[in-house]
Amino acid sequence: MVDKSKASVVDEMKKLVLSNILKYGQTQIALNAPIVREYPCKGSQKFDAVFEVGLPKDQNKYYLNIYEEFPAQSRIGIKFDSEAIITTLFEKPYLGQLSNRIGDTAARIGTFASDYEVFITISNPMSEMSILVRGPDIGTVPYPMSIIINSVEYCENPNPNQATTDILNRGISLRFVDRFIEGYKGSAIAALSVPSSSCGRRKVQHTELIVNGRPTKPGDWPWHGAIYRLEKSNVKYICGGTLISKSFVITAAHCSTINGGPVLPEIMSVIFGKYNLIGGDIAIQEREIYQNIVHEDYNPKRLDNDIALLKMKTEVKFDDYVQPACLWHLNAYKKVPKGTIKGTVVGWGFNHNDTLATTLHQVVLPKILESACVKSNIDFFGKILNDRKFCAGYRNGSSACNGDSGGAYQVFVPDTPGDTSVNASGSWHVHGIVSLALSRPNEAICDNTQYSIFTDINSFAGWIYKHFKPDY
Repeated sequence: MVDKSKASVVDEMKKLVLSNILKYGQTQIALNAPIVREYPCKGSQKFDAVFEVGLPKDQNKYYLNIYEEFPAQSRIGIKFDSEAIITTLFEKPYLGQLSNRIGDTAARIGTFASDYEVFITISNPMSEMSILVRGPDIGTVPYPMSIIINSVEYCENPNPNQATTDILNRGISLRFVDRFIEGYKGSAIAALSVPSSSCGRRKVQHTELIVNGRPTKPGDWPWHGAIYRLEKSNVKYICGGTLISKSFVITAAHCSTINGGPVLPEIMSVIFGKYNLIGGDIAIQEREIYQNIVHEDYNPKRLDNDIALLKMKTEVKFDDYVQPACLWHLNAYKKVPKGTIKGTVVGWGFNHNDTLATTLHQVVLPKILESACVKSNIDFFGKILNDRKFCAGYRNGSSACNGDSGGAYQVFVPDTPGDTSVNASGSWHVHGIVSLALSRPNEAICDNTQYSIFTDINSFAGWIYKHFKPDY
């Protein structure tokens, strides 16, 4: 039996196709099925989705075309409503004849597993690009809900139910590709996972205003922890770390390794609620480490993939002085004030007197364009930076330094988008991890007139969520 409603839809789509030839530039490719073009973002024709009508349910794919000028090192973030598998293409594709000219030289892809986010870094300038999008399960199709290009949202009104002509008026409400898939799997429902409203919020209320290089107050940074290691019968402060759940701490891999190999968890511990480096704290919680999870591709010479997770033997108890931070997510870009992103680094790092600070200090550092960072010291940053790191800081003496390693580059995300008031409500998100700073000539201490390098959380979200699930 023929589904008359679906047949009428297909007939309507056929009217929109003048021929079964899809033209891209000077190339003409014969096709066996009519082609449909939809616009997934209301009010914008910078993006379109192209697909074949009547696809079998195991061919749940479409081509998302982006018509925009991309300078070198452009970054695209696309958030889908369900898990997506994507392939980037240099040229617009022919349906049925997929060009396979892809690779790291053109674009790099990273994922953020918790929110179905995909990040694409474009190495060379492009005038437009195409992305093949498909779902992992038969009959399910991922749809774009947000498209951010170089920190600017271009899809403020996602339109997954967009239909051509008067199809919706005929009672068909399936999303733009679903309704053309044979044997559509109507029971497939996608759910989004977003950060809890309880993470990244202080319980001890102080102003959000930060004064560079000044001491903090107890309770200001309840997710910042001090990591210790047993060395020759002495317990030694090693690095900072950030609490991201009741059981997990995120830090730099170089903080939990020796000569590139993981440190035995039995000789490590972490203390939260700590303000004074030595004694005198109000309500600390110390935990032993059960598991030291170092990124499998960590490179100790270049500090590539400089990220690690520490699983504690027992859970911490959330109170006024111990709370989890949020992890950075794509929606945060929509809420932070426009312009340069600024993050705060806290720690007991070396101060202007070249000694470890006795109390927890803080400094606000702007993110720096990769090109500006490399230009400042091409011999160093030109060799070290890649798309899994970012540069931040000033060149005036305010920087992350020895002793700050492993701590978070944390960004305040206001509840009200763009709110810059001193008393703005919001939450703190881990956007990066303090990884590397250029040392002074002939000294094993950071040069605070140079920028610092941070591990980019965006690039490792899939790895992070592979090992833990938020429990705040």
